[in-house]
Amino acid sequence: MITIDEFPGRTINVDGKDFLYFGGTSYLGLQTDLDFQELFIKNIKKYGTSYSASRKSNIRISIFDKTESYLSNLVGSEGCITMSSGYLAGQLICDYFSCEDYQLYYAPNTHSALFRGQQYIYQTWQQLEKDVLKNRDKKHVIFLDSIDFNGNNFPDYKPLQKLPLEDVILIIDDSHGIGITGSNGGGSLKYLKSLKPKELLVTCSLGKGFGIQAGAIFGSETMIDNLKETQFFGGSSPATPSALATLIDAHSIYSEKRALLNRNIALFLTHFSNPLSFSMSKGHPTFSFKNEQMAALLEENGILVTNFRYPTEDDELMSRIVLSSSHTKEDILKLSKILNTLVI
Repeated sequence: MITIDEFPGRTINVDGKDFLYFGGTSYLGLQTDLDFQELFIKNIKKYGTSYSASRKSNIRISIFDKTESYLSNLVGSEGCITMSSGYLAGQLICDYFSCEDYQLYYAPNTHSALFRGQQYIYQTWQQLEKDVLKNRDKKHVIFLDSIDFNGNNFPDYKPLQKLPLEDVILIIDDSHGIGITGSNGGGSLKYLKSLKPKELLVTCSLGKGFGIQAGAIFGSETMIDNLKETQFFGGSSPATPSALATLIDAHSIYSEKRALLNRNIALFLTHFSNPLSFSMSKGHPTFSFKNEQMAALLEENGILVTNFRYPTEDDELMSRIVLSSSHTKEDILKLSKILNTLVI
């Protein structure tokens, strides 16, 4: 474990030694971007540093409705609600469907934000498909992550196309996709709608692709209205208004950063000689690996990557290289050169 005193950018200084950092989830490098910070500071001065009142309060701030409308249009959904985090957004949906009326199925590698208690996670899509087809009389709810870091779901979601989706309520965690994938960063919802599930809900963190501390849920107007009427939503503190305002104000910055990220991904794939030795999703800046020695070898060569057990110490090691918009051409070329000497 390495402890640092500031947010990690493209480099990290550890005990006086500089490392290139290819880890984390700041895909667009926004947290350390000066223009983005200026917008955030401006909005803090207007909206304050936090807002802990219920959304059901008799005094309401208009930025919530404005941002939710903006996000709905961006993603392509009828409705949207924001929460204080992506984890809380996932828990709201899980809480809503955790009753005897529904049969819940958790696809391989589903994030724990969608769990309530000890859920059974399928190890293979084949077994999940078999159980869904066997229990056609149930109200099926299938949970999965858009980016599972094994390349199984995004962008084509082929495992879903084998299921009777007309009978399925589909819950997608798009935390690692929204903001960087899809048209203008709108994520996967538009494509998933084309698969015509019985009901579609997309939940996400806005901290990865949009750089703000907040979460969101997208779905039909009826479903979003139902979620707004729950005790879970009414009793929760909302996202910080200054963060939501920044999301709207920074639209041009997001576009510029996505273009930079796409160029960095293309540059990496051009110069790295063996990308198929990693698990990846087309158009996504993460490259996962299971060779436990790889992270140590990269560190010896001045590169730090994501490498820890998640979400608990009892879980598998999560190791991946993460490109971001903040990396320079020289950074990408150095990474590629080192990997070409390490990967057989």
